[in-house]
Amino acid sequence: MVGRRRLGRQFGWLWASYAVSAYGSGLGFGALPLIAVLVLHAGPAEVSVLSATGPAVGALIAVPLAPWVEFRRKRPVMIGMDLARFAAMVTIPVAYAFGRLGFVQLLVVSAVVAAAKIAFNAASGAYLKALVRPEDLLVANARFESTNWSSIAVGPPLGGAAIGLLGPVTTVVADALSYLLSALGITAIRRQEETPRTTGKSPARAGALLDGWRHIMGHPGLRPLYLNQMLVAGLIMATEPLLAVLLLRQLGFPPWQYALAFAAPCLGGLIGSRLAPRVVARFGRHRVFRTVGTLRAIWLIGLVLVRPGVVGLVTVIAVELAIIVNMSLYSPVLATYRLEHTPKHLVARTLTAWSIGQQASIAVLTALAGLLADITSPRTALSVAGLLILATPLLLPRQEQTSRHEPEPSRSHS
Repeated sequence: MVGRRRLGRQFGWLWASYAVSAYGSGLGFGALPLIAVLVLHAGPAEVSVLSATGPAVGALIAVPLAPWVEFRRKRPVMIGMDLARFAAMVTIPVAYAFGRLGFVQLLVVSAVVAAAKIAFNAASGAYLKALVRPEDLLVANARFESTNWSSIAVGPPLGGAAIGLLGPVTTVVADALSYLLSALGITAIRRQEETPRTTGKSPARAGALLDGWRHIMGHPGLRPLYLNQMLVAGLIMATEPLLAVLLLRQLGFPPWQYALAFAAPCLGGLIGSRLAPRVVARFGRHRVFRTVGTLRAIWLIGLVLVRPGVVGLVTVIAVELAIIVNMSLYSPVLATYRLEHTPKHLVARTLTAWSIGQQASIAVLTALAGLLADITSPRTALSVAGLLILATPLLLPRQEQTSRHEPEPSRSHS
């Protein structure tokens, strides 16, 4: 059974650290927009600015970090980024306790966390490629994907209950502590890691900052996947603050129902991620990119049908479930293809460039969606996002762009 393959104790520590961090983030899912709405009484435009500006500034901060991450040992970088996120997040409950919490602080914390996340993911991707065998990459990425979705399934309902019982910053405390525990877990990995060698030129030179984008845009398979992913992720995430305002303010959903609407469908992430290795073995990677990549884009328009009460709750859950099943199947295949087709000396910069492009797309589209919602209504902005995403499958690559070096699909169901 490919999904149950043993990947070793060192991978186990990395996976456990990821799980701790993921479950902490699951508890704090949407915490900053929720605090903005419930504590600072922010409107649609302010919530969208928070969701857009923080990641955008974080992406800019991450640009010069890419070469720095590339030419350093990855485990200390991962530990440092976890500690940076812990330090940033813990300022929120401290400021709240003293009555000094403000919107600007939420923006700064959001930016720091976004930059640290990009750097951490770049380092962990490069570390994973060195830690497991090439044939195990898809299994490893599928395990990370399933952990991510299970944490979102479990975390938000518990987080919503904790907010109701203990106050609006409770989940931020849990999220901050999870980064600290993740850093401790990564220190337990004992695998020796060599310091990457530089080419003799300054890692911070202007060209080094752009090497990741050069690789992506020059690769016939990665380029269309990158452009497609930026738009799909941007349009899906742009709906998050719109739904927060629509469900919490306009339709009167209590916080626990809002959390449930996003948590329950995440169980579909367990299905998709566990199926990924088998589906690739059975049908081939290109069919996953084309078919599943299309299926994840066609459901978003259904959010326009949300109404008050149980029917509206079920509608959100059904739409999100359909999106998540396909996303969770698609994502580990994409992550594995990206690692396989990136040279070792470019992994951190390529992953950073990928994350920055995606974060920038999310920021721009979220800001535009928030502006449109402020001028019209959240429901109108949701309609526009749902219609635009229907065109994104046109960017998916042709077979000859992704089939190079791909093994033939198996004809067996096992």
